[in-house]
Amino acid sequence: MNIDIVCVGRIKERYLTDAIAEYSKRLSRYCKLNIIEVADEKTPEHASEGVDRQIKAREGERITKHLKDGAFVIALAINGKQLSSEELAAKINDLGLRGTSHIQLVIGGSIGLDDAILRRADFLLSFSKMTFPHQLMRVILLEQIYRAYKINAGEPYHK
Repeated sequence: MNIDIVCVGRIKERYLTDAIAEYSKRLSRYCKLNIIEVADEKTPEHASEGVDRQIKAREGERITKHLKDGAFVIALAINGKQLSSEELAAKINDLGLRGTSHIQLVIGGSIGLDDAILRRADFLLSFSKMTFPHQLMRVILLEQIYRAYKINAGEPYHK
C-alpha cells in the first residue's frame, strides 16, 4: 500500500520531527509512506472570512497538485466521521481488499481545508471535535496509521 500524507506547512520543532521520523521508520515495514509538504500562507490575526477563504483556496491549489487520480483521498476535517482505532484499521484493510493501492490523507493548515479539497475527498475523517495544531496532527495521524497496521497484522501494540 502507498500512503501519502499531504500536509500544509513545514515542521520546525525538533521533538515533532523526531516523532514523525520514528513513526515513518516503523511504518516502512507495512507500507510505502510519502510525506508531501506544501507551503502555507501567512494568516493575519483577526483575518476576515474572505481573507481566510482566499488563504484556504491558495493552500488548496497547492494540495490539489499532489492528489492523484485513482488514489483514495481522506481529508482530516473537524466535521468528518470519527472512527475508533479498530474502525480505522478496518477501513485501511477494506480499501486494500477492494483493490485500492494508494491512500492520500490530507491535513490542512492552521485555518483548515478549502471546500474544494473537502469535496474532492472520498472520506472525511475527524479525530475529535477539538482542534489540534496541524503540526501535532501529523504525529497523531502517523501513530494511528501505525496502530492500524499493527491491529490488522494481529501484532501486540493496541490494548
